[in-house]
Amino acid sequence: MPDMNERYALFLDFDGTLVDIVERPDAVRVDPSLPAVLTTLQERLGGALAIISGRPVEFLDGRFVPHAFDMAGLHGLEHRIAGKMSMCDPGEHPALRATVERLSAIVSGKEGVLIEDKGCSVAVHWRLAPHEKDFAIATAHAAVEALGADYRVQHGKAVAEILPSAAGKGKVIERFLQEAPYRGRRPIFVGDDLTDENGFKTVNAQGGLSVRIGAGDTIAKVRLGTPADLRHCLSTWAFEGTLPFKGDDC
Repeated sequence: MPDMNERYALFLDFDGTLVDIVERPDAVRVDPSLPAVLTTLQERLGGALAIISGRPVEFLDGRFVPHAFDMAGLHGLEHRIAGKMSMCDPGEHPALRATVERLSAIVSGKEGVLIEDKGCSVAVHWRLAPHEKDFAIATAHAAVEALGADYRVQHGKAVAEILPSAAGKGKVIERFLQEAPYRGRRPIFVGDDLTDENGFKTVNAQGGLSVRIGAGDTIAKVRLGTPADLRHCLSTWAFEGTLPFKGDDC
């Protein structure tokens, strides 16, 4: 009889979901036990586990060395499925590259407002300067207006990200579900932010399970409190084989 767990495909956001939110995007830390938990769970799921993030795949890989999980980075602009990589070339976005330089100059006098250059997207962070929220949002939207319809703003927790309009977590989850070992499985997506609502919508439409970490309005079907709660749930699933996410706990 097939393992019940092999009916599922698990998709996990990174920041605020697998790891705690930090003040500076480069200061994030992965719990030392997490890679082993994910590796065991990946095996239990027959390989159908992927990290779906706004971070670049290269950044994520650096946090999980030596493991190379299936991933989608930059909200789906790049992805790796069963070892096959599709990358985004920053050189294909010359207008965005010029915008990154202008944004750095614009915010240079705003202490605590950070520009995170991801190559094929750029994020404006104001977590360290909450009083600059309106300025940061207006700056991001003005940049997108100048770039035109090929780009959009994606809002998150104390961040506004400028990225190609084609990017979206829901779209890349659909892409994964067309490929082995994800094809034909019931999707589960866990996220924590506005950037994940599009993924929740896709998973809900597929008859899957959407899980929101933390407070806030959401279309997710289940809610957990913190990334630590999620890590506990994933560990239980990995080592005991018990499917979690049946309510507001494991």
